[in-house]
Order: sequence, then structure tokens, then C-alpha cells
Amino acid sequence: MAQLIQIAGSLLILAAFAGAQRGTLATDSLRYLWLNLVGSIVLAVLAAHERQAGFLLLETCWAIVTAWSLTQRMRTTHDLP
Repeated sequence: MAQLIQIAGSLLILAAFAGAQRGTLATDSLRYLWLNLVGSIVLAVLAAHERQAGFLLLETCWAIVTAWSLTQRMRTTHDLP
């Protein structure tokens, strides 16, 4: 079951990446940021459970940077007239 959840988290991040590469998702779009955030949180939780320090570090940093970007994006969206 953990493998299926890991694949799902990976697919979320890969969907965002593929969309950005194809030009169908802007890297500052809410959809792109949410895909990255949810995917990285899923993978970070699994890495913590499995005690995979390197993977946990990577996914935790990925989630923090994405959460910060999402916060900035939502803040600027709400500031628009």
C-alpha cells in the first residue's frame, strides 16, 4: 500500500513538471503549486515513516519552498483590484 501512495505522490509532482515543460502549466499557477505541495508532503511523510533521511530532507525542503511560493502567489492574487 505504501508503494501505491508513493507512486501517487510522485505522479502529482511529475504531472506538475510535465505540464510546465509542455507549457500547459505556469510554474506560478495555483494548480502547479498545489500539485507540488501535495506530492511532496505525501513523499515526505512516507520518507519519515521509512526513516529515509536524504529523501526526507529533499521532500521537506521541496514542500517548504512550494508552500512559501503558494503563500506568496495567493497573497498577490488577493491584492489584485
